[in-house]
Amino acid sequence: MSPLLLSVLLALVSAVAYAAAAIVQERVAASAAGPRYAPLRNPVWWVSVLLNGLGAALHVAALAYGPLSLVQPLGALTIVFALPMAALFVGRRAGRRAWRGALMATVGLAGLLSLADGAEPRSLADGDRWLLTVCVLGVVAGLFTAAHLIGRSALRSVVLAAAAGVSFGIASVFTKSVAEEWTPEAPLAEWTGLLVLSALAVTGLLLSQASYRGAGLAAPLATVTVVNPVVAAAVGLTLFGESFRYGAAGTVAALISGAVAAGGLIQLTLDRMTVPAGAPSASGSEGDSAGPEVGQGVDVGAVPGSRPNLEVEVRSRAVAGRS
Repeated sequence: MSPLLLSVLLALVSAVAYAAAAIVQERVAASAAGPRYAPLRNPVWWVSVLLNGLGAALHVAALAYGPLSLVQPLGALTIVFALPMAALFVGRRAGRRAWRGALMATVGLAGLLSLADGAEPRSLADGDRWLLTVCVLGVVAGLFTAAHLIGRSALRSVVLAAAAGVSFGIASVFTKSVAEEWTPEAPLAEWTGLLVLSALAVTGLLLSQASYRGAGLAAPLATVTVVNPVVAAAVGLTLFGESFRYGAAGTVAALISGAVAAGGLIQLTLDRMTVPAGAPSASGSEGDSAGPEVGQGVDVGAVPGSRPNLEVEVRSRAVAGRS
């Protein structure tokens, strides 16, 4: 098997692993009543953690055998694989708008990544690393705060997914920087970079888990899938000296691809926000239910005697029996 074909196969299996992890995370978020960020006591959630780790390892292996311009666009297929897999394994079918949004996001992201032209490897200086760390922490904190101020679960989940994508994207940047600077003679010389990328990876995992609460699968997954490489590419353009292919024409094509991907995310978000009348709301969402819930406290008055015909009248705070 040629190295190029092996790289393609590894990238496709990596996308499948990421899609399976997202499906498991969404099911945990939909069924669990416990912590929305870190359901550590749920063994199924740890399956998603292992699947995410497997996807990352396969992605790195694919990069070892094939070019970045091929492997990165193939990673955008995660959302395309996730929708039919969810329909097949958990009975979660997507509508036409969701499919249209997923395809738009995938095509736009693939076009954007295929236009990236990697420059000569250049590591981050210490000052750039700390500046980038402070900036990303500020952005993630701002998105996290904004998410808790949003009442609609779909929008809140997309914002949390965007924060997760930012965390994953910058973690990829630090991974590249650490990999270029690491040497067997001094294996712990890059411990600060390793610490930062580990913290960002864990933060991204927890935020992505929370983003599936009350928002379904497609919109949060597409948001993470798009924001992650876009953020990494933006840092590569500004700090690593990377550029787009074909000069000005490539830049225009990249902007168009970015607009297509953004349009796909909008379609997915609108698909989740447009809930048919009478449809049950997603379980576990906070701030979306206006009706009464079990356990809010209802006073029930005693019904004296035995009555053959009993009529029950429900009032605001009491249930009274009368013949």
